[in-house]
Amino acid sequence: IIRVASCILIPCHCTFVLWVTPAQQRWASSLPMNTLVLFVPQQEAWVVERMGRFHRILEPGLNFLIPLLDRIRYVQSLKEIVIDVPEQSAVSLDNVTLQIDGVLYLRILDPFKASYGVEDPEYAVTQLAQTTMRSELGKLTLDKVFRERESLNSNIVHSINQASDDWGIRCLRYEIKDIHVPPRVKESMQMQVEAERKKRATVLESEGTREAAINVAEGRKQAQILASEGEKAERINNANGEAQAVLLKAEAKSKAIRVLSEALSEQNGNAAASLTVAEQYVSAFSNLAKESNTILLPTNAGDMSSMVTQAMAIYSTLGKTSQKAAPEMLEEKTESPENQLPPPQ
Repeated sequence: IIRVASCILIPCHCTFVLWVTPAQQRWASSLPMNTLVLFVPQQEAWVVERMGRFHRILEPGLNFLIPLLDRIRYVQSLKEIVIDVPEQSAVSLDNVTLQIDGVLYLRILDPFKASYGVEDPEYAVTQLAQTTMRSELGKLTLDKVFRERESLNSNIVHSINQASDDWGIRCLRYEIKDIHVPPRVKESMQMQVEAERKKRATVLESEGTREAAINVAEGRKQAQILASEGEKAERINNANGEAQAVLLKAEAKSKAIRVLSEALSEQNGNAAASLTVAEQYVSAFSNLAKESNTILLPTNAGDMSSMVTQAMAIYSTLGKTSQKAAPEMLEEKTESPENQLPPPQ
């Protein structure tokens, strides 16, 4: 075997040589030999060529081939394949260089297209994933790259499936593993995060201060309302108390006058009234010159009997006047049109 220009020259028993690329060498290294009776494992597809042309695909289980004429050219695995996409650089919409790597999950749906549609399916899909990822990142800014990773992954899967339909390969999902940003950009992002946190803390503190001021104002308002209501109730109670006191005093005074009038109408009532006037006259003399220096006194202030006689004369005059006024009021009531009876018919 002689290696020439990254190819392998394989000697054969024919009169010509076969040039095989490294990808074909990888497939050929795991190819089973034609032993007439073959057992194909589950979830594998063996592509058979007869005299250099595609013949059929062997299904899992027992299969028979013709030696020398039939040859197993490709062995395709129908399981889900995981491919590690190497790290690559990409430029975002705001001109920030990013280092991104990912993981690609795919499955072969058509072994014929996967064998004859592309030289190396895994390598082709890996390159397509890298180019698609670079083009998709160029449409987004740095902030959106971190926020919209799911939409970015779905867009990459959609773009890969559109191009890999002719290869018989179906991309199931693509996941971004790591996103590395330049150190300066990372520092600016950290500063931005700190500023945002300080802003939130300031906003929360101001909202707390506002809520506290509102609560204090509401408390003062409620206190004033309660105080005014208490003062109002107190005034109402005081007014009610004063009114009741006035009524009680009036009732007591009226009862006293009624008792006094009854006492005066009895025998020796005038003598009792004279005694009361004399007592009040003596008590009044004891309070002279206590509240003011100016005093007005009658000429006969020392003659108590004359003062009592004068007071009783005034009382007798008022009594006679009231007795005369009572019949006149009765006559006026009887002479009024409302009290007159209609003439007999």
